[in-house]
Amino acid sequence: MSKETSTRRRFLKAGSVALTAALAGCSNTPSSSTEPSQPETQQVDSTSSNKGGKYTQVYRETIPSVVLVDTGQGQGTGFLYDSSHIVTNAHVAGTASQAQLRFHDGTWSDGTVLGTDSHSDLAVISVDEIPDTTEPLSFIQDSPVIGQEVVAIGNPYDLNGTVTSGIISGLDRLIPSPAGYRIPDAIQTDAAVNPGNSGGPLVSLDGAVIGVVNSKRGDNIAFGISAALTQQVVPELIETGEYEHAYMGVSLQNVTPTIADANEMSEPRGLLVVQTVRGGPADGVLQPSDIEFVNGTRVPVGGDIILTVGGEPMRSFEDLASYLALQTRPGDTLEVTILRDGTEQTVELTLVSRPEQSQSPLQ
Repeated sequence: MSKETSTRRRFLKAGSVALTAALAGCSNTPSSSTEPSQPETQQVDSTSSNKGGKYTQVYRETIPSVVLVDTGQGQGTGFLYDSSHIVTNAHVAGTASQAQLRFHDGTWSDGTVLGTDSHSDLAVISVDEIPDTTEPLSFIQDSPVIGQEVVAIGNPYDLNGTVTSGIISGLDRLIPSPAGYRIPDAIQTDAAVNPGNSGGPLVSLDGAVIGVVNSKRGDNIAFGISAALTQQVVPELIETGEYEHAYMGVSLQNVTPTIADANEMSEPRGLLVVQTVRGGPADGVLQPSDIEFVNGTRVPVGGDIILTVGGEPMRSFEDLASYLALQTRPGDTLEVTILRDGTEQTVELTLVSRPEQSQSPLQ
């Protein structure tokens, strides 16, 4: 984890993996040295209930379900997923087996880390007791859209129950994971997040979870793990404690006009196979390219160009990463339409479980 430029706190590093984005929520302030800020007592009467606006309303509806997560190694945020489970980030849970959870009304409860998935940076904690007024947060039913207003709720810098607002700035982003692979289908927002926010909910104005806050790269660029990927991974973390991701064993590059010209294509399209992993699903099925100098520039030449997977057009690396994450599982056999030596053909490829660590942009 990169170090935040602040004199107020020092933050945990996420294992031995150096991420290119600063994970946004692991304050390493020990819980014994300073108590998180106390929640403001809310007495909602006929006068106060009319104060504020749309952000006040979504805050009041969601804050009872948001918790501070303290593992003894660091702190972050989580939220109630169902009647007995909290969702947070894998980098917040770290290697801990136990956690203490603090609800906004001041109630503390013990939690047990059921499972973590470093590939999606998600973790699940079972909670012993929850306040009577606490309800699980729901997830969005429709796809989010760019420009949609969102609210982030969490505990940045140990400031309990902080709310910030913004919009969805981008969709289908690829962001680094603690496992070294990249997390697909991520949500980009300009809502302010800081160390301590990680694992908290990014919600719509009706209080539905759009994403799980994960990281930031600048003052106006932050990311969340999408509701779609979260709903894919979390049930299996609850059931088995782990999640297996599908893997092709291939390194790809978007076909640019330069690559298209070097490969005598009439127009840039698809994904060029740069490398296949020895013994992986793509080995012997897809043909990798060679690197040649074209007008003094290193360009991949030859090799297969992936046009569709499972009938879905592949226009970018993000398209393939999201398709594999959301629509496939290890053991699935895919039909892959490729362009090989100028001729379209279809090959079959059977996915396997993704290896634990990667230092390359492989799928």
